[in-house]
Amino acid sequence: MAKRKLERFAENKTFRHLFQPDFNELQSGFSQKGNWNTFFGNTHPVILELGCGKGEYTTALAARYPQNNYIGVDIKGARMWRGAKTAQENHYTNVAFLRMRIDMILKAFADQEVSGIWITFPDPQPQKARKRLTSPMFLDRYRQILKPGSIVHLKTDNPGFFEYTLETIQAQGLELLMHTFDLYNSGLQEDVMLTQTHYEKIFLAEGIPIKYLRFRISS
Repeated sequence: MAKRKLERFAENKTFRHLFQPDFNELQSGFSQKGNWNTFFGNTHPVILELGCGKGEYTTALAARYPQNNYIGVDIKGARMWRGAKTAQENHYTNVAFLRMRIDMILKAFADQEVSGIWITFPDPQPQKARKRLTSPMFLDRYRQILKPGSIVHLKTDNPGFFEYTLETIQAQGLELLMHTFDLYNSGLQEDVMLTQTHYEKIFLAEGIPIKYLRFRISS
């Protein structure tokens, strides 16, 4: 396992579409900040998947919606390798991956550079509400990088995290567009059901309902 990780870390360095800025680079001025459309070579909307893991959603969305650019963000390089490899093998030109801590997201994206966010099965942080990816602290950061009226999607297996997010959306006065506590038994016909992450498949196999919501970020 350790050898495989080292091999993946080494291959990650060869991917043109995988960026791994260190702390000092992010603090001093990350070259991609404000320049993501230049990297993609177009003016298409930039959509983020936060906590992208193996990048299943990032690459699936990129394949389904070539009119958008997608960036998967995560700190786990060995997992992210899978998504970067898939993008390379399929010649996706609208995919990038960014290895960094999500709490430093303002160092990587300029004001209103992003047009949407997906949060897929994040760590629920049961003991540290402030670190949850839908906490007021993170929502404030999303407001800065998102274009006005952009939509944030959340999928999770964790009922506590889901309830917390619903409460935070209400407290922040944000527009909740829809939500369900059991996506696959909801009767909905949604694109969000067409792709399942590695962990999502495990949860479903264990009979754990998948929760989903989307809301609009206000300026």
